[in-house]
Amino acid sequence: MVKQQPLRSAAVLLLLLLSLQFSTQVARSQRVPAIFCFGDSLIDDGNNNFLDSIAKSNYYPYGIDFRGPTGRFCNGKTIVDLLAEMLGVSYPQPFADPGSTGSKIFSGVNYASAAAGILDETGQNYGQRFSLSQQVLNFETTLSQMRTMANGTTLSRYLAKSIVIMVFGSNDYLNNYLMPSLYPSSYNYSPPDFANLLLNHYARQILALYSLGLRKFFLAGIGPLGCMPNQRALAPPGRCLDYDNQILGTFNEGLRALVNQLNGNHPGSIFVYGNTYGIFGDILNNPATYGFRVVDRGCCGLGRNQGQITCLPMQMPCLNRNEYVFWDAFHPTTAANVILAQTAFYGPPSDCYPINVQQMALI
Repeated sequence: MVKQQPLRSAAVLLLLLLSLQFSTQVARSQRVPAIFCFGDSLIDDGNNNFLDSIAKSNYYPYGIDFRGPTGRFCNGKTIVDLLAEMLGVSYPQPFADPGSTGSKIFSGVNYASAAAGILDETGQNYGQRFSLSQQVLNFETTLSQMRTMANGTTLSRYLAKSIVIMVFGSNDYLNNYLMPSLYPSSYNYSPPDFANLLLNHYARQILALYSLGLRKFFLAGIGPLGCMPNQRALAPPGRCLDYDNQILGTFNEGLRALVNQLNGNHPGSIFVYGNTYGIFGDILNNPATYGFRVVDRGCCGLGRNQGQITCLPMQMPCLNRNEYVFWDAFHPTTAANVILAQTAFYGPPSDCYPINVQQMALI
């Protein structure tokens, strides 16, 4: 009996450890049951496949390093895919996919659409896209479906614990303000006034999502647009297009201030600002620190900096993709997305303010 006691104790301890592990997994899944994504091509995972748009990436070599050409504008995983893995949740379903119905939508939905902007008219030169306001309406459609499958209390708790990822603003500059031949915005607004116009529209739609029950928001700032291959192709050799970068300050600073305001006015919620400009700027200024060798051109594309024409169907991309910051004329490689995701998840307040995504998940 005495000799068997340690064995029994070990068995009990093992059961306790397994129970604790299971409880931790359950707690983690209850803590963040899903993510909901709103944005543009940086996080579109296939919505534009189902739209009448020329902004598509449903062809090889897109997806060469992950699942093949799904509609992600990358060689592999986007920041949303990576954050989903870190949070232990499923990749969100593309809203426009006819298969995104029934219980599947409870694993999270992605509403992001390539060429989309905060303003409804942004990106119209590419054809159909889900603008920010349309993406919010699409979320209401999802919510109506959810109400038929879950009771009010359960659904409210689910929405409050889910994390919202929003990535907007790049197209409002690239495919609006910086296209004076197609859009009048640069004639009608100074750069600070245009940024404030965007922020006012953005705030209204964020509050609309809040009113529908969502409580945890990650709001990504705009990265240094003037340093992407497409814009470098317009700049002097070896330089970024400085004007593009300079006019973004008001928007990014305003978005951070908006986060403070939203947190102050909505107790029980958390709004987080992602300093994309600062993080990406550090990658570009110190590439070797992050394992990169090529910062000034795309891995796949044509023309100057492989950025004047974006990656074409069946085009052979570079082989050393992990050494490139940019995959094509506009979008980062998976290697760069990994750094962005890790910084969003673990980063200090200078990169993720006032808390990071991991801390937000624990609330």
